[in-house]
Amino acid sequence: MLAQRHHVRLAPHIALLPMALVVLGAYIGGALWTLRTSFTASRTFPSDNFIGAAQYVRLFDNERWLLSLHNLAVYGVAFIVACMVIGFLLAVFIDQNVKGEGLLRTVFLYPYAMSFIATGLVWQWLLAPGSGIEGAVRQMGFPGFSFDWIVHQDLVIYTVVIATVWQASGLVMALMLAGLRGIDPEIYKAARLDGIPAWRVYLQIVLPMLGPSVATVFLLLATAVVKLFDAVVAMTQGGPGIASEVPAKFIMDHLFLRSNIGLASAGAVTLLVPVLALLAPYAYARSRRARLNGGHA
Repeated sequence: MLAQRHHVRLAPHIALLPMALVVLGAYIGGALWTLRTSFTASRTFPSDNFIGAAQYVRLFDNERWLLSLHNLAVYGVAFIVACMVIGFLLAVFIDQNVKGEGLLRTVFLYPYAMSFIATGLVWQWLLAPGSGIEGAVRQMGFPGFSFDWIVHQDLVIYTVVIATVWQASGLVMALMLAGLRGIDPEIYKAARLDGIPAWRVYLQIVLPMLGPSVATVFLLLATAVVKLFDAVVAMTQGGPGIASEVPAKFIMDHLFLRSNIGLASAGAVTLLVPVLALLAPYAYARSRRARLNGGHA
């Protein structure tokens, strides 16, 4: 009887195994095909004319690609830091048993349910010079107020940061809040009895205890940085000029508009490297922790 129940529990997982293998095979197969194509002279159609690492040399000789990497680095640092700080502060605020907690959580998390295209279009209007935020402030009696970052070549990437931080901070809040709710309330009581300021409690005690939550949040945000595309297309189209160009847009433009599959594939493989560099240590740490927990059990 016990064996029969065990078999019944395993049946759904066994049924899903072929589908999982198909998905995994398609993912790995697509990645390998892209890697192979990056070493060929493929243009409009795939080619078997292998040219070694020439596409990668061309890629890193391309000023547009180098600018896109610079923009991604600036965006990534600002986006991750802002999201983690704002998300953590929101989680701390909600964790104080405030009234309307359910409503607040919904309000803060709702932007994440929106598509990046919708978010980009809304913020494009809000940041447009002469209207949106600038127009509203001027109508409030500040005619000299100017907020033209979206048309400023040196500042336009920060407008993308503003829009995407607004969208992603709610997710960070939800994950951080889940971590905070797992901390023993007695720790806060002991800290108050010892006269430790609240900011030191959160900075020196709570944050270290949120290590797994912080690692998960960082991984999600970092992969979102690498994938940045929709918000840029919706807000700036990579402009003014190519000032807000990002690697994903460079790849898509060369794949569909410039018919250069080989160069686009080289860019895609280059973007895959940091993703694997982020995922591999995380996957190793999780598997090692699972083995240790299993051995302890």
